[in-house]
Amino acid sequence: MTKKGLTYADAGVDIDAGNTLVERIKPAAKRTSRSGVMSGLGGFGALFDLKGAGYKDPILVAATDGVGTKLRIAIDTGNVDTIGIDLVAMCVNDLVCQGAEPLFFLDYFATSKLELDEATRIINGIAKGCELSGCALIGGETAEMPGMYHKGDFDLAGFAVGAMERGQDMPQGVVAGDVLLGLASDGVHSNGYSLVRRIVEVSGLAWSDQAPFSDETLGAALLAPTRLYVKSALAAVNAGGVHALAHITGGGLTENLPRVLPEGLGAQIDLTAWELPPVFKWLVATAEMEQAELLKTFNAGVGMVLAVSADQAGALTAILQGAGETVYTLGTVVAGEGVSYTGALV
Repeated sequence: MTKKGLTYADAGVDIDAGNTLVERIKPAAKRTSRSGVMSGLGGFGALFDLKGAGYKDPILVAATDGVGTKLRIAIDTGNVDTIGIDLVAMCVNDLVCQGAEPLFFLDYFATSKLELDEATRIINGIAKGCELSGCALIGGETAEMPGMYHKGDFDLAGFAVGAMERGQDMPQGVVAGDVLLGLASDGVHSNGYSLVRRIVEVSGLAWSDQAPFSDETLGAALLAPTRLYVKSALAAVNAGGVHALAHITGGGLTENLPRVLPEGLGAQIDLTAWELPPVFKWLVATAEMEQAELLKTFNAGVGMVLAVSADQAGALTAILQGAGETVYTLGTVVAGEGVSYTGALV
């Protein structure tokens, strides 16, 4: 009798499952196709034609990111349908701050054991994020890594590439007196979740309990996906008068706004210009959090800020509102350094 040799499947890696996943997600990837896409899923590399996308003298811009410990809530609740939107948003919202149009996206999904239904839901979410931002999902990697991840755990990372015509990069032309327009966030987005999870622990609530600030469960409410600002931001940029954009992620307004302001310029923000959303009110109250901590940890209800010419602020506000954004006039660019605040948010 011949002794059966060990196989890759015996070691916990199922190549057939990976091939099945590729076939399952091809329709979702196809829905993200756009001008410039030259190849489908399954090759060793993905091709993209910049000339075919309409660019004459393009500069490429790249961004990579993950979704941090928000993944822990998705895993623990089994609600994985929108975490892929977060992944795309964290990359493409950064790209647009450089003045770039996102063109294509690749994902990296690693897990202890590939569960086809779960993986399909996750990657369908990634495809949805790409659709909403006009970005093609043209490739990725799925890795089964037994021994590297605990049973049931997975990790996600994403990589986006965008382009702009030479000379159109941002920030550009920021001056004192520029108006700061804030675009409302859809919640906590994808930063600060180590603190969020600690606050939930202190509260004594379970993910399945009703959220004190919503009619959803706590887990579902805290998994609200990151808002995609790409199409509205590009509409404003193309209209003219936008000098800078800042994606408000980890570090909040306090740390992210100075990243797009020239040396010698700062931001003056009126905290009475918007109301703190209910999820942040609950987090602040439960943690007994100081306002300064809130403003340098979370987006506090503002997910993107545009510095725009004062004489075009009204017209740009109308464009952004027409694209579905809630717009706040936060304040102005001033001489100085860093971000200063007037009024109170909490």
